[in-house]
Amino acid sequence: METTIEERVESLRARLREEKLDGYIITGTDPHQSEYVAPRWRTREFISGFTGSSGIVIITLTEAYLWTDSRYFIQASIELPSCYTLMRSGTEGTPDPWTWLYEYATEGMRFGVDSSTISIAHFSELSSSLKEKKAELVASDDFLSPIWKNRSDVPMTPCEEMEEEYAGKSAHEKLESIRNVLRKRNLRWTFIASLDDIAWITNLRADDIACTPVFVSYLFISLTKAVLFVDERRFDKDLLRIVRKDFSIKPYESAAESLSSLAKGPGYFNPDRVPEIFSSALSGKRNEKGADISVLMKACKNKKELEGMRLAHIYDASAYVSFLSRLDRSQIYDEITISERLENERKKIPGYLGPSFSAIAGFRENGAMCHYKAERGSEKKIDGHGLLVLDTGSQFRFGTTDITRTLFFGADEPTEEEKRDYTLVLKGHLALLSLRFPKGTKGFHIDAIAKQYLWKYGENFFHGTGHGVGCRLSVHEGPQRISPAVIDVPLMPGMVLSDEPGLYKENRYGIRIENLLAVKEDMKTEFGTFYSFETLTLVPYEKKLIEMELLTEEEVRIIDDYHKHVYEVLHELVDSDVLPWLQDATSPLHVNRIYS
Repeated sequence: METTIEERVESLRARLREEKLDGYIITGTDPHQSEYVAPRWRTREFISGFTGSSGIVIITLTEAYLWTDSRYFIQASIELPSCYTLMRSGTEGTPDPWTWLYEYATEGMRFGVDSSTISIAHFSELSSSLKEKKAELVASDDFLSPIWKNRSDVPMTPCEEMEEEYAGKSAHEKLESIRNVLRKRNLRWTFIASLDDIAWITNLRADDIACTPVFVSYLFISLTKAVLFVDERRFDKDLLRIVRKDFSIKPYESAAESLSSLAKGPGYFNPDRVPEIFSSALSGKRNEKGADISVLMKACKNKKELEGMRLAHIYDASAYVSFLSRLDRSQIYDEITISERLENERKKIPGYLGPSFSAIAGFRENGAMCHYKAERGSEKKIDGHGLLVLDTGSQFRFGTTDITRTLFFGADEPTEEEKRDYTLVLKGHLALLSLRFPKGTKGFHIDAIAKQYLWKYGENFFHGTGHGVGCRLSVHEGPQRISPAVIDVPLMPGMVLSDEPGLYKENRYGIRIENLLAVKEDMKTEFGTFYSFETLTLVPYEKKLIEMELLTEEEVRIIDDYHKHVYEVLHELVDSDVLPWLQDATSPLHVNRIYS
């Protein structure tokens, strides 16, 4: 019989009393600090009922708290049971979880955390903070397994090779690139816990995490060898032979024990991704710390990876416009069937593997929850006047996509407010994708460009404007990002990012427009090198929602040129019944403007 959230919280408190602990921290991640996790590590959801992808839980002997960001305020307020207090991160008067814990702690208090799901850096920082209050952070075992009946095992989906024609470089070449960095820094080894980095280095993919083609593993690389900690039953005989050319294979569970003997001499690791369970093995005084060596190599797509990303977006767009052309906006759908209709079109495309994340389809007020997920039985009917935020993505053998379009439904016309809001979001979106910027520009330098038109009307959005995207990897990839957060990484050629401003009016509607962009070299002048963006996404905007009076001549030109390009790329790929819709959707906004 399934236990309630309240019963689980009380069972955890009983364990706290046994261990003489005053509280327990649940990070909600896995032993690799992944944003999205396999079912085994959905601890935050198990103990709180909250299904969002970001949040921290702290349970004391008397209270339970969940912190999450603005993307999930509405969702969390619906999903959390009454025994929880929702802490709205980033809002005035709400301390972050670590400030709250510091203020809550008193002398002699002890707080537990699963040492396999908190990073070395975070554990050290939090431990030092609590010591100031003469309190203690305890690296404990996983307290949830004993109360989590039928908990999933560590995933073990089959691995397959990412062919070099799509990867651009062999695993051997990638290992040598990393070793060259180690040599230059006079280091002997590096240890990697990040799953997407391991997948990229090894040119291997699997399905351990839904929509993210990675496999649970650790990787040790020295100047002379590479050890992959993974269950070898994942590989068929042919692939195992290929993998063993460059990697020794040891069991996943043996990583902590093996590392003590492998990590000799000065080495390198990322304390923000490696969990605390490895801290003793990595405690050498001469070790250097920082972002994984592979992270920028992975972020800056090579020629073949960019070709694959372009092809993925062309194929994805052909499916998307087919879906849009066959959609009768006056008919009744629901939030789940609308996503399924799009998915069915994508399944027809060569090389399609599945979604790159769970589809977000929010109609009317549900669109105001920017990471809303429709559930069977509670999905909203798409019936009559309203805006639908449709945020979806695809995994192909050769690339990854992520696109959001806001669609208008109803037999009538959009309201003036809806058109104004859509156009303000669109103007910010266009301003970013058409930007030319100097080499060395960082994401936080240009975040306001996408928000400026909303600000003029006293409106705003609070999620990031853009995130990195991997190549047949995670739809959220670092280190590149466009947001107010000060991420000290410049935008570099080959990086792929989203451009997705939005606007969310609680209990009314949401709007978001998203394309993926690739950074490219643009021009050199006496003032230096300048970069710009190549737009990868190829799906028309919702012309019915555009308020022409708010657009400048330049913005009209950008939209018309984009739509012309969409038509030129797609018109020979789509079925004949789709072509009339595509012609209309990409026709010029200016009645006097014709394609040359």
